[in-house]
Amino acid sequence: MKDGLHPEYKKTVIKCVCGNEIETGSVVDNLTVEICSNCHPFYTGQQKILDSEGRVERFKKRYGQK
Repeated sequence: MKDGLHPEYKKTVIKCVCGNEIETGSVVDNLTVEICSNCHPFYTGQQKILDSEGRVERFKKRYGQK
């Protein structure tokens, strides 16, 4: 490989606004994210389906899911 062509890959820390820190490798120093797997509603089980027109129930009724 040519010298100076590729960025330097180093250890870095990804920080979430919830306070979670993840150590990983990257070409960027110290990343900050707004949401991570510790605070995302899908991963924490707090996700709510907003269904204002009954579409989920219609789908379940039509395809036999209960």
